[in-house]
Amino acid sequence: MKIGLKDRAILVTGASGGIGAATVRMLVNENARVIASGRNEDKLAELAAETGCEVLPFDLASEASVKAALSDLELFGVVNCGGWGGEIATPMDTDTAVFDKVIDINARGTLLVTKYASIGMIKAGRGGAIVNVSSQASLVGLAGHISYASSKGAVDAMTRVSALELGKYNIRVNAVNPTVVMTPMSEWYWGREDIGGPVLEAMPLNRWATEEDCAGPIVFLLSDAASMISGVCLPVDGGFTAV
Repeated sequence: MKIGLKDRAILVTGASGGIGAATVRMLVNENARVIASGRNEDKLAELAAETGCEVLPFDLASEASVKAALSDLELFGVVNCGGWGGEIATPMDTDTAVFDKVIDINARGTLLVTKYASIGMIKAGRGGAIVNVSSQASLVGLAGHISYASSKGAVDAMTRVSALELGKYNIRVNAVNPTVVMTPMSEWYWGREDIGGPVLEAMPLNRWATEEDCAGPIVFLLSDAASMISGVCLPVDGGFTAV
């Protein structure tokens, strides 16, 4: 099946992280023109050397930085994968400064990229697709995730409203909502039997996601194979939210 991404310009934020980098690799394999952005410029350089992607660092927390990077960029697609996990805390003991930063990067950053990328997409008049990387944490209550879940709930709401607003320009907007991807960074918490064990037991597929498990649906939603799909928040969670 031809999915129609050849030579199409697609921006991937958060490309110095696991899901973002995996998405870049898959898009390059589909012969897309991939523009990678992220906080870690060394990792971006390594990814560019490996895949041939272009690199465009900018600060998701700065509207001026996002505007300067994207105002003259002609895109077909966007993957809003940049984000920050914040802290593990209850509503009673959360650090509001951490909460503000999580919202600033995850929610406001997604809005800023959508804002300036979509202006260019509308001007080009060729339609396109935006995929926001949300989380299982926006769909169910997860203990300790008050800040992160709030930010991703906002991303889900943005996805639906953006799909409504941009549909008349033939721009589709969807989200993926992954479960835990077991990386060294997440293992300290989710690798604990008392924390991760009950989640795995409740998950029909009984395994954590890989970066590639998440990248595949992202690439699909960008592609012509998903040309009638918009406004969807797609769980990538092994069935966890279905039971």
